[in-house]
Amino acid sequence: MSLLEQYEQQYAALIAEITAHIGRLQQNTTAERNELCTKIDASLSEAQELLEQMGLEVRELNPLQRSNFNNKIQVAQAELKRLQGEYKQTKDRLRSQANSFTTLDLAGSGDYYEDVAISNDQRQRLLENSERIERTGNRLNEGYRVAIETEALGAQVLNDLHHQRETLQGARARLRETNADLGRASRTLNSMMLRALREKVVLYGVGICFVVAVGVSLYLTFAPSSTAATS
Repeated sequence: MSLLEQYEQQYAALIAEITAHIGRLQQNTTAERNELCTKIDASLSEAQELLEQMGLEVRELNPLQRSNFNNKIQVAQAELKRLQGEYKQTKDRLRSQANSFTTLDLAGSGDYYEDVAISNDQRQRLLENSERIERTGNRLNEGYRVAIETEALGAQVLNDLHHQRETLQGARARLRETNADLGRASRTLNSMMLRALREKVVLYGVGICFVVAVGVSLYLTFAPSSTAATS
């Protein structure tokens, strides 16, 4: 497992933990709420640091992987900002409820019905938080699936390019061999033409010599006979 994948898992666990703590804020006493707020603040800071570390690690990736992980980091950053806003709204609402409880205690009436309303509100908040956690997990899984598919597609493209490169290199090598064969054939043809030309010159020379020899022989044969006849 790569370092980025470890960061992703840690971040997902932190987001789930923060969401669960926010949902529990309305169910506990003031002291327990203060403890939960401390944990939530620490978890939010840790999640932000994880995103920064992921941003640094992404710079070491190739361009295709860097684009995919940058998109995932942007989604994670948006989710963290949403949780920070929800956490702030929850604390503000709790402060408002605490002020309302103080007013009701001074008035001394309506406690039972207010508790029922608070209980229903807590139940609704738990349901909303559970659905939000599920949606967050689904988005992270979908983003991871898209990243895997994109990585597989990039690997396939790289393999195709490598195969095409090998094909081009093979064609270039065959072209060089063909050029070398043509060069050897051209030299062989030139050599044959020169040899034929030399043989033709020799043949012509032999023919001329033969004709001259025949002529001289005829002359030497018939010339004395003509001279003797004249005498």
